[in-house]
Amino acid sequence: MTSLPHRLVQTLDRFNAAHPWDHNAHYHRWILRQLPRRFGSALDVGCGTGDLVRLLAARADEVHGVDSDPVITSRARTLTPEGTAVSFSVADAPTGLPAGPYDVITCVATLHHLPLTEALDAFRSRLAPGGTLVVVGLYRPRTATDHLLGAAAVLPNAAIGWLKNEGRSAAPPTSMTARTRPAGMPFADIAEAARTVLPGTRLRRRLFWRCTLTWRRP
Repeated sequence: MTSLPHRLVQTLDRFNAAHPWDHNAHYHRWILRQLPRRFGSALDVGCGTGDLVRLLAARADEVHGVDSDPVITSRARTLTPEGTAVSFSVADAPTGLPAGPYDVITCVATLHHLPLTEALDAFRSRLAPGGTLVVVGLYRPRTATDHLLGAAAVLPNAAIGWLKNEGRSAAPPTSMTARTRPAGMPFADIAEAARTVLPGTRLRRRLFWRCTLTWRRP
């Protein structure tokens, strides 16, 4: 399928750079809706500055966030109020993840940086029986459906950026400062690997160039 004209893409890129907003945080409330009202322990993989960790802490007895970037992990600790049942550590996923088990595991915009099968297997092994895994990920557009969904997100993306920044230019949100790279795997390949490692998993393409995965361990 033909992509958007190059000049239009450049214009949109300049507009989005001037009016940034956090596409990942946009899905935090959706993540919370997939989870029980109360649970014991949670692990957030690729926690960044800890925004989701602090939201999870309102429902959990304890939450642990891990990230490979020590600078961002240090900032997450600084932003977290004292006395909160939250901890952060520097670790490389999937091999360096704490053993668990956890009642909830979340992973936002991180899975495409990791070896997919190994990461999903690590999440599965650290999830307690009856626990919930929720992933918000990125995928490489390949099909007509992918490109149509991406095109459908262009105008809402610009409108939300304009509204959130009240029409003014702004710096990128602090939770979006981690190193990143484009996704390399198409949605169909992610789905095939996920359904092999996590039978019964649910996957969906989403607006704003994201996909979601939810799985509850039997």
